[in-house]
Amino acid sequence: MVGSGRPLFVLFGSSIVQFSFSNEGWGATLADIYARKADILLRGYCGWNSRRALQVIDKIFPKDAAVQPSLVIVYFGGNDSMGPHPSGLGPHVPLPEYIENMNRIAKHLKSLSEKTRIIFLSCPPINEEMVCQLESPFIGKIERTNELCRKYSEACIQLCNDMDLKVIDLWTAMQKRDDWATVCFTCCTDTNSVSVMAFTFPLKEAR
Repeated sequence: MVGSGRPLFVLFGSSIVQFSFSNEGWGATLADIYARKADILLRGYCGWNSRRALQVIDKIFPKDAAVQPSLVIVYFGGNDSMGPHPSGLGPHVPLPEYIENMNRIAKHLKSLSEKTRIIFLSCPPINEEMVCQLESPFIGKIERTNELCRKYSEACIQLCNDMDLKVIDLWTAMQKRDDWATVCFTCCTDTNSVSVMAFTFPLKEAR
C-alpha cells in the first residue's frame, strides 16, 4: 500500500478540470511538475455549475477526512455564465447566486484545515462565432457571450479578493494571446503554456 506522506492537490471543477489531463493539458503538466512532490487528484465534471458543486461539496471534501488536501484548485463559471435556456433547463446560474455559491464553496474549503491552500480560476473568454456553430434545432439558440464571461470572471476575482484567496484571471490571461479566439482552453495543447504560466506564481505563494 502506498503511504500517505505526500501533499495532496485536488483539482475541482467542470470541463476545464475534467479534460485537464487530456492532450497534455494543464492538469497533466502539473502532475508532471510535482511528480516527486505531491499526489494530484482529479474531481472534474463536464457540464457542472456552481449549484451542482455545492450539492456535493461535503462528499468530495468531508471535514472529518483523515487527510485534508494541501491545495485545492477550483473552477466553476463557464456553465453558470451561459444565458438561461427558454425551456428553463440548462446550466445557467444567475450571477448573484453564482457569487453566493462560490462564497459557500470557498468557506467550506477554508474550514478543512489551516494548511489547506486554495486557488480559484475565473471564467475564461469564449469565441462567440464558434459557439454559434454549436447551435442546432434540437437544443436551440445558445446564449453565451464573452461579455457574460467577463462579468462572471470579475465576480469570481472580486469574491476571492474579498476573502483573501488566490485567483487566476483566465479571462484576461487568455486574451493576451493573439490567437486566443481560435483555440479552446478546455482541451487544446496550444493553451497549455498560458495556463501553466498563470499557475506558477500562485502555486509558489500557496506553498
